Amino acid sequence: MSARPDRSVQAARPAPACVARVALLVILAGAASSAAAAPAAAVTSADRAALERAVADHQAGRLARAERAFESLAARGVPAASFNLGIMHLHREARAADPRKALPLLERAARAGFATAQFALGRLLETGHLGRRDLVEARRWYEAAAERGSVEAQVEAGTAYYLGRGAPKSLAKAADWYLRAARGGDVGAMYLLAAMLEHGDGVARDLAAAQSWYAQAAALGDRLAAAKAAQLEAAAEAR
Repeated sequence: MSARPDRSVQAARPAPACVARVALLVILAGAASSAAAAPAAAVTSADRAALERAVADHQAGRLARAERAFESLAARGVPAASFNLGIMHLHREARAADPRKALPLLERAARAGFATAQFALGRLLETGHLGRRDLVEARRWYEAAAERGSVEAQVEAGTAYYLGRGAPKSLAKAADWYLRAARGGDVGAMYLLAAMLEHGDGVARDLAAAQSWYAQAAALGDRLAAAKAAQLEAAAEAR
């Protein structure tokens, strides 16, 4: 790499893997958005309504009722239900809760194409929270979720290739994933992509594009990006 970005690549990532945060995000996100990430054929309108009721029960603290509903829906092949049931075991909210039951439930949802489960599996495998740390498998799940449009997963996939973590180091692949995440509105990815464009790391050097991405990140509140955008603009005017 000809020059390292001024900011550590870690700055583009969410706060260190926090399973509790991931679970809370999924449970509270609402069944409608969760079901939308699953293949359309997997969720009927009746199952979607039942999923919404189960999520509402969980939010209201009616955990036993929510668990029964998730179990029933999971048995009918609803990926979001398998995922939420796994999260309940992970958080010891289920009857006879057993965190070891979480992994197969999450994997079932992930294999059905449920992007939230794919991202969560990547995070859990990266951190070893379920007892097994596997960076290669984590990167694979991040990429699966990234391909389905998860911006967070696109950042993680880019970071895996940037650092050579769970995959051979490839700045070109890192830049591609950061570009997708930047287009999806991730400020950290905008900054890192701009830095790579500025220095020609994994991509052709393009100061105009770098300044543009710094400016977009700045418009979203990144002060360091604002300084970089101004610096490149001044340099361009001086040439």
